[in-house]
Amino acid sequence: MNFAREGYPFMALSASIAVTVLAVAVWRRSWSLWLLGFLLLVIAAWVAWFFRDPERDGPRGGRNVIAPADGKIVMITEVDEPTYVYGRTTRISIFMNVFDVHVNRYPVDGKVEHVVHTPGKFLNAVSEKSSLENEQVSVGIATGRFRILTRQIAGLIARRIITYSRPGDPASQGGRYGLIRFGSRVDVFVPTDSRVIVKLGQRTVAGTTVIAELPV
Repeated sequence: MNFAREGYPFMALSASIAVTVLAVAVWRRSWSLWLLGFLLLVIAAWVAWFFRDPERDGPRGGRNVIAPADGKIVMITEVDEPTYVYGRTTRISIFMNVFDVHVNRYPVDGKVEHVVHTPGKFLNAVSEKSSLENEQVSVGIATGRFRILTRQIAGLIARRIITYSRPGDPASQGGRYGLIRFGSRVDVFVPTDSRVIVKLGQRTVAGTTVIAELPV
């Protein structure tokens, strides 16, 4: 199992605390410390599980737009996008809970043209309001004649958005471009005449699930 490099400090800290408490439990022969150590060991295992980074494969190229995140489709709506698309676009929103893989992946091949961090609040990421008011990072990708925007949005628990992308970088469909700690949402903006394949409530797998097809 691979792990996101950003998770190593958290994994090391949680594991070391659990081991320390268990060592003290052995020394003191304390059942209460044994129980605490066991609970901390479970938490350490969950932290490692949270930062897992499995290899992903699936349909590539052509008109496919691939899910950038594991999670559930919570919104499919037509909106105005004034920062990169500059017009009407279809927004597909994927909500990630704390049990989903949180590594984000490029939905299309192309070139990164736009990377903007917007400070904000930490409202429930499922709400419409979070699209405008929450902490977020937008990454715009030029692919052929289309502009595709993906937006990482922090949520109630998430307090850190990590984005590797820089303007001028190549975007490789299914390639890793960031991560959000801990639980949040990723939006993808596609042309309004794209064919949306996913439905509300459907689960997606980052780098694997085709969520839309670009126009001909």
